[in-house]
Amino acid sequence: MLSIGAVVLGVTDMGRAVDFWCEALGYRVQVGGAAERWSELAPAGGPGTVLALQHSDSPAEAHPRVHLDLVAADAAEQAAEIQRIVRLGAQRVDWDRYPVNPDFVVLADPDGNCFCVVDASHE
Repeated sequence: MLSIGAVVLGVTDMGRAVDFWCEALGYRVQVGGAAERWSELAPAGGPGTVLALQHSDSPAEAHPRVHLDLVAADAAEQAAEIQRIVRLGAQRVDWDRYPVNPDFVVLADPDGNCFCVVDASHE
């Protein structure tokens, strides 16, 4: 039986990506680091999904087929986390595919990789 070992993002600046994602998610470097072409980040508090960063020379996709969903408990936490992550270097994305009354906000990391911050309490 297969299982997912890691979610992998392509990045052009490993040091910047390691710093951003470790701070954004409360992760630590498990393998690699700023000077490497491959790094694995894991939750500082114990088991969880590994986020792997792979050096890439190609730019991030404007409408990626695969992306991360970061989940907040409610709208207040979602808003606070968006502000915190933007202060770390993320940018709001002018997303042209929002549905009516969305439960998510699209951001991009410093490398331009899109991800969503989702309000889990949204109905």
